Amino acid sequence: MTAEKPFANSAVSPLAATALKLVGVVTILSVLLDFLILLIPPDFLNTDWQLRTFTQIVDRGIVPLVGIALLLTGFWVDRSSGKGGRPTSLLADLRFWTCLIASILGLLFLILPFLHVNNVRTAAQGELAQVEREATEASSQLEQRLSGELSQQQSQLQRLFEDDALLQQAIQAGQLPAEIEQFRDNPAGLDEFLTQRAGEAREQIETEIGTRREDARQQIRQRAFKSAIRVAIGSLLMAIAYIAIGWQGLRRLMSMGNT
Repeated sequence: MTAEKPFANSAVSPLAATALKLVGVVTILSVLLDFLILLIPPDFLNTDWQLRTFTQIVDRGIVPLVGIALLLTGFWVDRSSGKGGRPTSLLADLRFWTCLIASILGLLFLILPFLHVNNVRTAAQGELAQVEREATEASSQLEQRLSGELSQQQSQLQRLFEDDALLQQAIQAGQLPAEIEQFRDNPAGLDEFLTQRAGEAREQIETEIGTRREDARQQIRQRAFKSAIRVAIGSLLMAIAYIAIGWQGLRRLMSMGNT
């Protein structure tokens, strides 16, 4: 039984090494192709495009790292089994290109956090400006509406003051307050009364507009903060991993002559 173990290991190791290297290469190439597709068509002057693209790249960034780990593990299994051959040159060594790709991806993920944070800041400023414009527009529309309603109410009350039955009916129905009758022969007082009521309505609605504006601003800030932190930290962690694998692998390959 013990004599069969070396035979079994020597039979399985090449298969395991080939499977690991094959899966690693396919994983790396498929994700690099995915990255390329994300970048087409390029629109680097568009902040929204950059935000979407960089976020998707970071979200997929762990996949090529797994592929690189599988590929390098396949080479290690090959060497451990004594079946691995020596490449004729450094450029013919798949490990060299794998470590080079890892180094390039490491630099990419090292740069992405700064670009992403700046894009998040720019996008958030645009959204905040849009919220301010909408709040200003809502206040302007409110002012116009209240001004129109004030004139309309003045005309309606003048007609009601001329018809006591309709006036009493409106008061009993709760459409008008009972004290409105004191302004029958006091137009100045009526204007002041209506202006006061319009001011109260304006204050209430403006408070609601301000509350909605502040809620929207808070949501924008929170969303921007979460996006910046998630993408920046994830990208930096992957940059560390890629650079560590790539630079260490390149240094080892070049110093040991493809050993």
